[in-house]
Amino acid sequence: MIYIEYIILAALVVFLSVRLSYYVDCLDKKTNLSGAFIGGVMLAAVTSLPELFTSLTAVLGLDQPDLVQGNVLGSNIFNLCVIGGIMLFTSKRYQNATIAKSHSSTLWYGLAMYACVFIAIFYPIEVGAGFLKLNLMSIAILVIYLVNVKFMKHDGSADSDEDVDVNLTVKQIMIRFIAYSIALVIVSILLTKVTDKIAVALNLGATVAGAIFLGVATSLPELSASINLVRMGNFNASFGNIVGSNLFNFIILCFGDLLYVKGSIYVNEPQVLNLLGFGALSMIATLGVIYGKKHRWVVLACSVLILVSYVLSIVLSM
Repeated sequence: MIYIEYIILAALVVFLSVRLSYYVDCLDKKTNLSGAFIGGVMLAAVTSLPELFTSLTAVLGLDQPDLVQGNVLGSNIFNLCVIGGIMLFTSKRYQNATIAKSHSSTLWYGLAMYACVFIAIFYPIEVGAGFLKLNLMSIAILVIYLVNVKFMKHDGSADSDEDVDVNLTVKQIMIRFIAYSIALVIVSILLTKVTDKIAVALNLGATVAGAIFLGVATSLPELSASINLVRMGNFNASFGNIVGSNLFNFIILCFGDLLYVKGSIYVNEPQVLNLLGFGALSMIATLGVIYGKKHRWVVLACSVLILVSYVLSIVLSM
């Protein structure tokens, strides 16, 4: 029965995400905001709400901090698999697409965040007093994220001057965007509880369960939204959604670190180190997809490397 619940909730996540991607595309065409900002910050934040609320539920409701690390790091690798998979089928179209310069910068910031998590695990330095304590690297991750957002806000390098008719006002788009976002949050909280039941039923460790069931399920918004955006020809917002979501996911570790008062959210486990290593490798391969855009064989090779990294991360974590 719990598997049926999981499938139903996952299907709802996909439906809600496709609708959200449609309204984001409408915003891209109806406002003066840069496409990089809309995809990399607005849509990325919304499609990362499942990771955020499932992680908060894991910490506050289930007392499972390991589930948070597995969820975030597993989701990040799976998110990049979306780019890898899309490129295998649309590499020719991608070569003619315009991609914002800030997406490669976002990936470099992401690599810096992976380094921060590594340092937080092996060289923990806590700041604060009483029960309000934070690992110094959590603060560093937050600063890196804010710097990236500021950079993306002013990046109009891939914006189009094409005037496309959308039969909705900006107010109508925003109201529907918010309504679907709230629904996505509710479904995400339910999904966490079902995932915890599955982990118990299959006798899986919390980190592995987080990386497989929770990481994949909470990445469904990025998957469905990005595929839908590519189908509409908006490669820029699709890329922004993926790489922006990965950066936002690291912020979830900061929230978890702040709220989990029983210890550190950064746990030194072999599974976590696997996810860190292959996650960083996937980001480097994604940089290859962007920098090698004009060479189809480079794009295809890097896409395969991303997919292989994900498979190895799961297999070696079992």
